[in-house]
Amino acid sequence: MNKTAELEALLFVTGEEGLSLRDLSSLLNITPSAITQQIEKLSQKYQADDESAFTIIETAGKYRLATKVTLNALLQHYAKTPMNQSLSKAALEVLAIVAYKQPLTRIEVDAIRGVNSSGTMATLQAFDLIEVIGKKEVIGNPNLYATTNHFLDYIGINTLEELPEINEESLMDIDDVDIFNEKEITTNEN
Repeated sequence: MNKTAELEALLFVTGEEGLSLRDLSSLLNITPSAITQQIEKLSQKYQADDESAFTIIETAGKYRLATKVTLNALLQHYAKTPMNQSLSKAALEVLAIVAYKQPLTRIEVDAIRGVNSSGTMATLQAFDLIEVIGKKEVIGNPNLYATTNHFLDYIGINTLEELPEINEESLMDIDDVDIFNEKEITTNEN
């Protein structure tokens, strides 16, 4: 079996988890630069093949197999993702606030929104979009929240620096914030 086929098999079986360059290098026992070449070769193969549904993406420092963007409409028609059906406007508001202001406490989120966000934050934690990353050094030591790597994958970016630019006033008027900016990437689900 050649290294390209082995790379393809690893990316397929890891699904949404993906693998880092270092992990791939270790598993295939070749240098990171050789892995990069193999990823490029496989990406070009997928891009050139109109009969292939796949592409390779890199998010949060990991490589994954994904479906080509041209198939998004078909896949959305087939089935809306449970997350898209389940995230309310309130959840999207809280998610945007956490993404842009992290790390912050629930009380800080509440202050921005003007309403209690505890239930919404629990939902976002259940979807692995936000997580507790520590405690704030104030009276009561409230939890500090930040986005997860799954959040980066969900919106299709590698780092938080890739979030669209906004000004502070926009964050107060959360209806104007579109961190999802219609950039949809459907990952291979195993």
